[in-house]
Amino acid sequence: MKKAIICFLLLIAFSSFAQEKLNVYFDFDQHELNEAAIKKINSWIAEGKDYQVTKLYGFCDWKGTNSYNDTLALKRVNEVYNFLKQSDIDVIKDIEIRGFGEDFEQSPIQGENRRVTIIYQLKSQVVATEKLPEKSKESLKDQIKSAKKGDLIKLENIYFYNNSAKVVPKSESTLYDLLCVMVDNPKLKIEIQGHICCKRPEEYEVISTARARAVYNYLIRGKIDRARLSFKGYGVSRPVHKIPEKNALEEDENRRVEILILEN
Repeated sequence: MKKAIICFLLLIAFSSFAQEKLNVYFDFDQHELNEAAIKKINSWIAEGKDYQVTKLYGFCDWKGTNSYNDTLALKRVNEVYNFLKQSDIDVIKDIEIRGFGEDFEQSPIQGENRRVTIIYQLKSQVVATEKLPEKSKESLKDQIKSAKKGDLIKLENIYFYNNSAKVVPKSESTLYDLLCVMVDNPKLKIEIQGHICCKRPEEYEVISTARARAVYNYLIRGKIDRARLSFKGYGVSRPVHKIPEKNALEEDENRRVEILILEN
């Protein structure tokens, strides 16, 4: 059993290591691929490797409103997505597509902020998981059931609109799962903790606290006793990865909501 666990952890580490990225850059206030971007993608394709694209992240410079930049970032992502599909690049069915707008650590060189990051892996390096025993991800209900006082549990798939505390619609199912867990476990008390990425320490409380409060308010609306809940924003004080992050993947893992078990 011990040997199997070690092998499983090594496979996970290998799979994570296989993730690579390619950045393509856009002209100011444009979402169409320019000549340089097309040339860069075509040169990447011409290497003839067995690429499999897993994520597409879009970014903008700071000029313009947050709402405008959010939309522009997603238009850029869509442009790259369509180009990859037309070029017969393997894009996974459940690809993660996100637009960060201007809500990330901006480079002083504005041209570097106007980009789409293509995150991919080589299919030849992907672990053949179908040959391994199927391991389902532990549900929030099961995690809570086995949790003890002081344990931290990350809420998976909680996403917010850029630079705001408004939860995106696809996160509603996770919030509902948390509400159900609170109803089913009347002795459970938690602290909701918000964390962000890419921000300077003096800015930390604004967004991280607001996002933790948003989860708190959702539970209150669901008739959960306030005495069982508290919330706090930790900003960038407890990052999973050192700030500034090296890439979009690290930014994504730093940007999270967790619950601390106070009583169970």
